[in-house]
Amino acid sequence: MLFACDDVPDTSSAVAPRQCTSLKRPPVPIPAGTHLLGDTRFYPEEGPVIEVTVTAFDIDAHEVSNREFAEFVAATQYVTRAERGLPEAVYDDLPAGMRRPGSAVFQPPTVKQATSLMSWWTFVEGASWKAPKGPGSSIEGMDHYPVVHIAFEDAQAYAAWRGRRLPTETEWEVAARGGLIGAAYAWGESPPDQTDPAPANTWQGLFPYVNQASDGYSGTAPVGCYSPNAYGLFDMTGNVWEWTADTYVPRRTTVDSNAAPDIGTIKGGSYLCADNFCQRYRPAARQSQERLFSASHIGFRTVSVSNH
Repeated sequence: MLFACDDVPDTSSAVAPRQCTSLKRPPVPIPAGTHLLGDTRFYPEEGPVIEVTVTAFDIDAHEVSNREFAEFVAATQYVTRAERGLPEAVYDDLPAGMRRPGSAVFQPPTVKQATSLMSWWTFVEGASWKAPKGPGSSIEGMDHYPVVHIAFEDAQAYAAWRGRRLPTETEWEVAARGGLIGAAYAWGESPPDQTDPAPANTWQGLFPYVNQASDGYSGTAPVGCYSPNAYGLFDMTGNVWEWTADTYVPRRTTVDSNAAPDIGTIKGGSYLCADNFCQRYRPAARQSQERLFSASHIGFRTVSVSNH
């Protein structure tokens, strides 16, 4: 099936959105082998560089899309965490309004506004995977965009329905590197703003004020619009952060018996990563995320033991 990457054109950009290639693609086999993971050139939590050995597995060629998640919901009547709200027993320290059904939505400030990290994000009551900006918004015409506002348990439920699971952080990073040894980026050593055409959906311009959208998109882009890595995987960096199965620890070699089980590890960066702020559009990048929370820039993909 063919579809255009401009299913829902981004009218804020003067650049014509690129064309996507055919979907739906089968999972991509990743062979067993030994790999170098981590990086010491960017953020401290990415180090040290370590050698790991993985057994063969396969991984979704792209992030789970709205259409794929909708099929799951139609088949199971599943209700996401954002649609249910946060449990009072766990978050009794939060105001009741913050526990209501809803999710975090990025809202860029104007140049004249004084800003802080927290001011870029707003809890929008009623925001969910099918209403990504809150009540009145929808995913109509966005079948091929990555599903967002997904909490960890939602991603797990979808994966189990498909007879699959979430990738470990190691599996995710091995897949994202595409066989490149020690490269800073999924495509090599050149930063995304020095690569033409754009290799990933990232923020072009001064974050959080100006997104030049020189790749045709100022928000998320449909899956599969950017060049795949050497394994044939799309959007492993940029577009949306992706859940992994692992509990977050400050350094990847740490064995921490006190690690909080409600804090997970997300990988890959998103369309909000920019050269002047979040340089996490790289395979080694990693970030902590509360597993019960969701946001407009977090999605996922799934893996399985490979039969190849």
